[in-house]
Amino acid sequence: MNVERELPSDEAHQLIELTAEIADKELAPRAAEFEEHDRFPRDAFTTLGAAGLLTLPFAEEYGGGGQPYTVYLQVLEEVAIRWAAVAVGISVHTLSCHPLVTFGTEAQRAELLPGMLGGDQLGAYCLSETHAGSDPAAMRAFAAATDDGWLARGAKAWITHGGKADFYTTFLRTSDDRRRGISCFHVAADAPGLAAGVPERKMGLRSSTTATMNFDDVPIPADRIIGRPGQGLPIALSALDAGRLGIAAIAVGLAQAALDHAVDYARERETFDRPIIDHQGIGFLLADMAAATEAARATYLAAARRKDAGLPYSRQASIAKLVATDTAMRVTTDAVQVLGGAGYVRDHPVERYMREAKLTQIFEGTNQIQRLVISRDLARSAT
Repeated sequence: MNVERELPSDEAHQLIELTAEIADKELAPRAAEFEEHDRFPRDAFTTLGAAGLLTLPFAEEYGGGGQPYTVYLQVLEEVAIRWAAVAVGISVHTLSCHPLVTFGTEAQRAELLPGMLGGDQLGAYCLSETHAGSDPAAMRAFAAATDDGWLARGAKAWITHGGKADFYTTFLRTSDDRRRGISCFHVAADAPGLAAGVPERKMGLRSSTTATMNFDDVPIPADRIIGRPGQGLPIALSALDAGRLGIAAIAVGLAQAALDHAVDYARERETFDRPIIDHQGIGFLLADMAAATEAARATYLAAARRKDAGLPYSRQASIAKLVATDTAMRVTTDAVQVLGGAGYVRDHPVERYMREAKLTQIFEGTNQIQRLVISRDLARSAT
């Protein structure tokens, strides 16, 4: 089903058409096989990078696409409809570039951004640790100051593109101060002492490699700190606000894919001499799935419009992430129900969509954390 999209320009329409064309030709035919065998599709990112689709929301002066977030997120959704893991990779790459684009010096941008935004490099975002996921201020991995920079030691967990990325935007403790003792660093993949652990064996999004990154006295040059020493936590949270919108768009893409497959099946499958979509029990279920998907899309676009307008959007980003990912979980589960026994086997992709949707409720801040962010913002605004 073609989604009727709200787009601001002819260029944006062309981007959506280009994305759909590439995704239909290069991504969709391979998704099931790569997911089945845990294969990381590095060449897919090369193709997307060559088409200018990896860095859409960044300014053209830095090598980005200069597109508003309302356009970038809908491009991301189009990719997610065909292959969610690749859409996650685009979102994580964007998340990894955000700190340098937003907080880096002009010298750092001039040196590093052409490679980061040129389409050839793929980034990773190293914030979480095994004991510090929802509470990043509890991180223990640290960087000690040396005469010519920093020396990093520790481990960062649950890293998307771990062992596959070309650079790692990494948050490390640089003092004992819980909230002002974290700093942000740009670490090259070939830095001595940096190594990936064994990839995690995940329930879904299996073609998106996730691994622990181990820092064993990794030297970091002095000019690779992003922002001021101790500014890392605000930088991380700023990036996560934008990243949550990416996850919301991906979740809507999953919901849309599940809805499309369920509708197609319900039109073809017959019981009692009628397509099952004509039976009210199935028809109403599909109607609820469609309503929820469109409502979730409207929610992430509303938050994106605030971001594009330069307005505060942290609460709206959390709302979008919460609504969209809960919707994805519900819609994909209902799609399995529409297909019945056929939905529970791998002959149809809806069981994969359901497994993938579950993770969207967890990463970039669990949905319990989103409720915490929203409620705290409500408490502040009431005073």
